[in-house]
Amino acid sequence: MSSGSDDKVTPLRPKRPCPECGKPSARETYPFCSVRCKDIDLNRWLKGAYVIPGRDDEDETDNDPPK
Repeated sequence: MSSGSDDKVTPLRPKRPCPECGKPSARETYPFCSVRCKDIDLNRWLKGAYVIPGRDDEDETDNDPPK
């Protein structure tokens, strides 16, 4: 194999900013930049801050008796 200066390594993951603070992400804590930002995100998950709201009509259709 030749090892020229034109050889490039394709990263497995694209570079992205940290979702918490916007700094460049670190390989060890991807997609976050640090353990601190990773822990902040985990804390939000554990507190229930990330919730997908349900629709009101879903509850009604589940309780209807079959016809």
